[in-house]
Amino acid sequence: MSLSARNAPSADEILSALHTALLVVDPDDVVRDVNAAAEMLLHASAVHFVGKTLASVIDLPPAFLEAKGNVFAAYDAQFETRRGGRFRADFHASPFPDREGWNLISLHAKAGASNRLERRSGGRAAIGVAAMLAHEIKNPLSGIRGAAQLLDSRVGPEDVAMTRLIRTEVDRVTKLIDQMEDFTDTRILPLAADNIHEIIDHARKVAENGFGAALDIADSFDPSLPAVLVHRDSLIQIILNLMKNAAETAAPGQRRKVVLTTGYRHGVAVAVEGEARRRSLPIELCVIDDGPGAPPEIADNLFEPFVSSKKAGRGLGLALVDKLVRDMGGIIQYGREGQQEHTVFRLLLQRAAENAERDNA
Repeated sequence: MSLSARNAPSADEILSALHTALLVVDPDDVVRDVNAAAEMLLHASAVHFVGKTLASVIDLPPAFLEAKGNVFAAYDAQFETRRGGRFRADFHASPFPDREGWNLISLHAKAGASNRLERRSGGRAAIGVAAMLAHEIKNPLSGIRGAAQLLDSRVGPEDVAMTRLIRTEVDRVTKLIDQMEDFTDTRILPLAADNIHEIIDHARKVAENGFGAALDIADSFDPSLPAVLVHRDSLIQIILNLMKNAAETAAPGQRRKVVLTTGYRHGVAVAVEGEARRRSLPIELCVIDDGPGAPPEIADNLFEPFVSSKKAGRGLGLALVDKLVRDMGGIIQYGREGQQEHTVFRLLLQRAAENAERDNA
């Protein structure tokens, strides 16, 4: 056998590398396997819909049910996932010749239908609003606080409590504006090759010495991962934000379990405006917790600003996480996965350039 033949990619690797979403469906219309492109298009990992009927995953063209067992095609059709996502795609159903009742479903997404880095994320959509508010509100706030502090020395003891209340509320609003100003930073992050496990270990130590009393943290790493292309401080902040979110769902006196995992995903790629080739995002980092997850009514808008399920939440933490991940050229996904459902935040990131041969081999 020649050297080139021995190094040839496997059938699984070829299917994973395809940009067309593929779903294998059995005679009972149950999804049995999918490729990476299908996971990206449907915004969920395979475990979320493998084992479920095709009709429970996406709305099907009415004529498809009538053509059961035959070749079927629908072009430029509108689809909606059961989780609320919408996209346009060409739909093809091809029966397997030697497997009666089995079908290969292919979905060729139209421009803008799949995960695309150029689409405006919630964080970027808030940039203009945040910049305006920071300019129009923060400066007068400092004047109000100064005036309240000056009044402290001129009012009677019975009124001091009121001036202190004014200062406390001004400080609270200023802190909110500081958070919003994070969205106004449009500078390009300097990305560098780094060891993702060293970054995770650092974030874990910070968490354990901060809010870690509410967490039991475990990990499951792929030690063979190549270097990741990231902004180190931003990735640390992202991991801390996600772990803190989990900690805040724990009831007083209880602990939330968090598992940090890494892996290599062949064939995962997204379209990028201005780039002829899709950008490969093979480095996977998951932050998994046993909390209740987001309410279904906000799950699809979880990364939008001012969307929060917390009573005192401002809905900026996950929007900022989304912005930072996209600034590093990656994407973040949210899902509820597993037999006993867990909350999963999945980051897909670039590998460093010196390891590019791994996907191109």
